[in-house]
Amino acid sequence: MSTTMSFRSSLLRPLAVAALAFGLAAPALAAEGAPKPPREEWSFAGPFGTFDQAQVQRGFQVFKEVCASCHAAHLFSFRNLAQPGGPSFSEAQAKAVAEGYQVQDGPNDAGDMFDRPGRLSDRWPSPFPNEQAARASNGGAYPPDFSTLAKARTYEVGFPGFLIDIFTQYQENGVDYIHALLVGYEEPPEGFALPEGAHYNKYFPGHAIKMPQPLSDGQVTYTDGTPETLDQYSRDVTAFMMWMAEPHLEARKRLGFQVMIFLIIFAGLLYFTKKKVWKSVGH
Repeated sequence: MSTTMSFRSSLLRPLAVAALAFGLAAPALAAEGAPKPPREEWSFAGPFGTFDQAQVQRGFQVFKEVCASCHAAHLFSFRNLAQPGGPSFSEAQAKAVAEGYQVQDGPNDAGDMFDRPGRLSDRWPSPFPNEQAARASNGGAYPPDFSTLAKARTYEVGFPGFLIDIFTQYQENGVDYIHALLVGYEEPPEGFALPEGAHYNKYFPGHAIKMPQPLSDGQVTYTDGTPETLDQYSRDVTAFMMWMAEPHLEARKRLGFQVMIFLIIFAGLLYFTKKKVWKSVGH
């Protein structure tokens, strides 16, 4: 009897702790008052989603002209611009982009470092030499690296929403949040104590963000006739960030579909093999 009670206690104790933690966390989330980012329509969402090549190219333009002045992308190389499944620039176009930047190299025969035009093999150059310089230029805040930011950011979905997302395979919480953040700058409500040097953003936890609004209507010139609006810029650069974070997304989904087809056929073959082998055996 004591063993049974001990076993039940060992099972119930973690549940009780989890329930208590949820009960304590829920008021904190509610008190924060940040609304959940709206669900957006993304071409790469779902099991058969693919990147919109034109959108990713526009997103790279926004990143290059605006975001790259503060944010690094240490895992992103110039050659990635020419790989399939993303912006799909030609090798010559990617090479031209690389050569537009000066990259430090060396040492040379004299032991000195020198600058040279970028190559396809080079990583995207950081706007600051180190973290301390980045913080000094941004009021003490460190601009996050863009390489995997779209996969690193998310928001609390809650129950039963996270179960629904599992069945629908919705994995775009990060890009929803980034898009909402970029369009979420507002004047602070009356009575809100905004710290010095901070800006009000309704989707940012705590609402006080050091980064000033980076995008505005008409800031970047598109050549394909796409509307030059804050919302469009935000969508495009967010799609580009998603591609940077998961450049092999299309190949992964394609392989996953092929594996599912194989497993279905394999299961069918096993079933009919079993029927053939055991059909003469009485049950």
